[in-house]
Amino acid sequence: MKAQQTEQKDVDSRFEVKKEAAVWELFTSECTYFLDHLLVLKMVFMNTLKYLQSNELLLDVDLWRLFANLEELNKISLSFLETFFEAVKEHVRKSNTPMDFSSILGKFFQGDLCQAHQIYCLNYTSAVFYLENLRQREDFGIYLKWCEQNEQCKRLHLSELLVAPLHRLMRYPLLLNNIWKRSTDETEKGFIQSLKEKVEKSIRDLEGKVKWLDNFQKFRQLQEVIIWPQVWDRDKRFFVPECLKQSLRENSSENILCSTNRLLLHEGRLTLAESTRLLDIYLFLFNDFLLITKIKRHRKKYGSSDTSLMPACPSLTPELQSFIREGGFCTVLDQPIPLDRLILKNVDPIHVTVFSLRNAFLIQHENRYRQCIAVFLLQAQTEAAKKTWMSQIETAISNYSVQHEIKKSTAFCLPAESSGIQ
Repeated sequence: MKAQQTEQKDVDSRFEVKKEAAVWELFTSECTYFLDHLLVLKMVFMNTLKYLQSNELLLDVDLWRLFANLEELNKISLSFLETFFEAVKEHVRKSNTPMDFSSILGKFFQGDLCQAHQIYCLNYTSAVFYLENLRQREDFGIYLKWCEQNEQCKRLHLSELLVAPLHRLMRYPLLLNNIWKRSTDETEKGFIQSLKEKVEKSIRDLEGKVKWLDNFQKFRQLQEVIIWPQVWDRDKRFFVPECLKQSLRENSSENILCSTNRLLLHEGRLTLAESTRLLDIYLFLFNDFLLITKIKRHRKKYGSSDTSLMPACPSLTPELQSFIREGGFCTVLDQPIPLDRLILKNVDPIHVTVFSLRNAFLIQHENRYRQCIAVFLLQAQTEAAKKTWMSQIETAISNYSVQHEIKKSTAFCLPAESSGIQ
């Protein structure tokens, strides 16, 4: 009996040592994160920029857009390290007293850690592209080069340091899981598991927020880039007296891109075959309509900022990002084509040789009475690009039809359910 108890104690002791090693790994990796990343970002980059701005230099550089809540992350990490180190010293001083890991970890992970990292991570993508735009400036380039040559950076560039909080947040569940696996106390295991689940939930929430924010930023930039000409400018057949134009302008078409449920599925440059010329166009395929626009270069949109001064949204295609940096715009060529009014047709290979239509397909716009009101003959740069476009449009039409049927059936069922009639 005593032998079994002794053996069990030995097993528990080995697990306790392994658990302490796992906790120690969390502590030492947090030290590295704080000293080599957070502190370097703050002391070398942020504080240097603050000093320069106090001396009337780089005043237009936005600290928040670049570093977000970096100072808050520093405080949280330093507080944990100080608390943990004090607990270690107390444990060493009273060697017979077991170290209370749970309370320290609870204070750290149940505090502002997850929320603070979420705030930072939500700003990260825009910070990286803001940095890329700032790099093009000579004065900022001098500041950046001076900072990155500091020995504390250990040859890491600012872009590599800025990503550290994202990597750290993703690693916390793995570190907590190592502690959980080596814990023998069921209460303690349950507590560690709850901390791990809290961090994992925070990461899932962050992923959802990042997708929403990415979509929001994308559409905000599209509102700046896409010009909606007035109907009398688009089609000379329509005559509107000057006294009536202002009332029509108030019903702006730009609000069509404000819907939070709208998604941009595909975008890209194509060629539109007209009767006398080929026109460079840019297509935007949304989850409920197709928008055909004409490419305009270096033309400022009335009442808006110069797009060449804005950082391009990273989720847009590189082609459109480059176009935006050059100060370009997309002017709407015709009214949006709802997907349930769009007919997609392939152009047979026989027409390639007869009419010189390479990689071509047809977009037909029908009204509610199924009458054709517009036709667009489009050409892609390659056969693969054509197939991609046709596939994307067909999938979008199919998904829209399914969603539309679901909404119809839901609307049909709701009155019956609420009426109380058996």
